[in-house]
Amino acid sequence: QVHLVESGGGLVQAGGSLRLSCAASARTFNSYAMGWFRQAAGKGREFVGGITRNDEYIYSTDSMKARVTISRGNAKNTVYLQMNSLKPEDTAVYYCAADSWAFRRGGDYSADYWGQGTQVTVSS
Repeated sequence: QVHLVESGGGLVQAGGSLRLSCAASARTFNSYAMGWFRQAAGKGREFVGGITRNDEYIYSTDSMKARVTISRGNAKNTVYLQMNSLKPEDTAVYYCAADSWAFRRGGDYSADYWGQGTQVTVSS
């Protein structure tokens, strides 16, 4: 069973930074691509970025890549999402995800397993 636990969400002012963490079991960490999605109120779930089992980094867009960094903490079976220059439109529930296929589903992204989500609110 895949169990993902996010932490680090909260309230931050526009222009600020925030780092989210996702803890997983060692088996999960080594067996799946790990990544992040987000879902704003009233919108669909959006892929942010991830790391494949081969340590390939994937980001949804170039603009997203310019503002976020995804990394692994191997010793702690943890994946991080560092977000900088946050904007109010980044306000969303952020979900950690694990996937067998590096999140790609044709022209879209999805995942096999999800964490419970952590709220990020960016105030203007």
